[in-house]
Amino acid sequence: MKSLSSPKRAGPTTPTKPAFERTVTPGYQRLTRKADSIDVPHKNIKKITCLGSGFVGGPTSAVTAFKSDIDVTVVDINPERIAAWQSDRLPIYEPGLYEIVSTARDGKEKRHVPNGIVHRANLFFSTDIDKAITDADLVFVCVNTPTKASGIGKGAAADLRFIEAATRNIARVAKEDKIVVEKSTVPCRTAQSIREILSANAQPRVHFDVLSNPEFLAEGTAIRDLLYPDRIIIGSMPTPSGYRAAASLAEVYAQWVPRDRIITMNLWSSELSKLAANAMLAQRISSVNALSAICEATGADVDEVSYACGLDSRIGPRMLKAGPGFGGSCFQKDIFNIVYLSESLHLCEVADYWRTIITMNEYQKDRFTKRIISCLFNNLTGKRIAVLGFAFKKNTSDTRESPAIKLVSNFVAEGAEVAIYDPKVAEQQIWRDLVDDGGDLGILKRNVEVCQSAYFACANADAIVVVTEWDEFSNKANAIIQTQKDRSSALVELDHRVESGTSSSDSGVFELQDSLRPQTAWKPEKAYQLSQKLTMDQLNINVAAETHPIICLDWARIAKGMKKPMFVFDGRDILDSAKLEELGFQVETIGKPSSRSWTSYN
Repeated sequence: MKSLSSPKRAGPTTPTKPAFERTVTPGYQRLTRKADSIDVPHKNIKKITCLGSGFVGGPTSAVTAFKSDIDVTVVDINPERIAAWQSDRLPIYEPGLYEIVSTARDGKEKRHVPNGIVHRANLFFSTDIDKAITDADLVFVCVNTPTKASGIGKGAAADLRFIEAATRNIARVAKEDKIVVEKSTVPCRTAQSIREILSANAQPRVHFDVLSNPEFLAEGTAIRDLLYPDRIIIGSMPTPSGYRAAASLAEVYAQWVPRDRIITMNLWSSELSKLAANAMLAQRISSVNALSAICEATGADVDEVSYACGLDSRIGPRMLKAGPGFGGSCFQKDIFNIVYLSESLHLCEVADYWRTIITMNEYQKDRFTKRIISCLFNNLTGKRIAVLGFAFKKNTSDTRESPAIKLVSNFVAEGAEVAIYDPKVAEQQIWRDLVDDGGDLGILKRNVEVCQSAYFACANADAIVVVTEWDEFSNKANAIIQTQKDRSSALVELDHRVESGTSSSDSGVFELQDSLRPQTAWKPEKAYQLSQKLTMDQLNINVAAETHPIICLDWARIAKGMKKPMFVFDGRDILDSAKLEELGFQVETIGKPSSRSWTSYN
């Protein structure tokens, strides 16, 4: 065997490749569908209708309209939600969403698109579903697919009644050929059911093509994810008609997404890729949360451990942050979908493997609760607990499956008085979530207070629990950053070469478009590879318009109004413990050893 030791150097030498080199099979060799399979004549999409105006349908439609000259209509059966989309107070919060919506909806700003300059409204919101379907060339189906609450598959299988209702409505209304795009997260082979329903109910001589086009948005960064996606997945049937439909949708995205990031595959692979991606991301979170329990017991620091692991290029640093458990609409639901699918296919060991991710997630919430109870002298009765943050993560108003729901319910069950503050979540949503979790509204109203200020929530509190990593809660130096102004035009992409009269405040607002657009002709052999390496700074949304600093909490002020001893439980590791300890706080951080002597909680 040859020695792997470094050879002696006799002078300057030409660098050589390492003895062992990791290789990755190029994408165009890994996919069964050739990259150029969609380079076929196809229909030019002029009008799109989106069924559903939630966290997927609203932002997706807004960015599609913003980046193209296509007319996009978003429809919903809820008139109040549509009215909110037409107002200055959108029904959901997402950084940059208002700027995108108002620009495309109101048509007041000029914007550069591949076909020229758009200076008109091309984003519409309506409750007239039938008309919108009739007028559309392509229909996005973005309706809710919750987990079944009863019957076979209760608690695991996806409830597809809204998908079926939308499909039947499309078949009933459509008088011309349509492309139907499944964007909702659905179990594998749902597209087959959609195809059968459309075929059985279609009007004479009306043909439907069904595509799978899953979204890969992370709430809190959805606009950036839509403007600069890692990939666009389009699944279609392996038929000439299917290829043409896929080409039509690819052409829509190609107006702002490099062609080598638009990937086509079969319908079933596309559907499963979304479930698999979310399951793997949740797996990483549960893995680091499992390690956080070991760290607390041994004296290790989970941040240091995850940092060391993340330096391995095979692992990477993303999604390795310990916390009170993952939330959101997708992770848990999609894992349950895989569990149910595996059990349906008699793959019990596979189902058990994925189920453990959910088990660990629930354990993390309970473990954090027990740590809090233990530190507070094993008694919460009558104690005021301030909960900072109710959204499942920062920069979103979404509370679905938020760890805060379970934690607050646990505190109330222990007899605590809970004060909740979140800068973006509506009070009505908090009450709804707590009741849906099994709480009695009467008891909740007596024991829970929703506050309009963090200072009110913390006043006279026995302990503070940081559940959501909002920047304003942090006392670390790097948390004092500039953020986007809610009512600015910071996200309007103005190409400074188009108009010489562009004002200095507008020019350079966004100059990433050229760096993300392929500079050479698209070639099949280069497909499925990123067009170039991009730094994290380049991927961040750069704001050159007016901004304002985040006003972080004055922890010294909070300390003056709390009961002694003062406890802070940092569920997100966003606090500088040393600074708080100087103020007299006892700080307990998830994934780090306790400042008190206790081991019984886990």
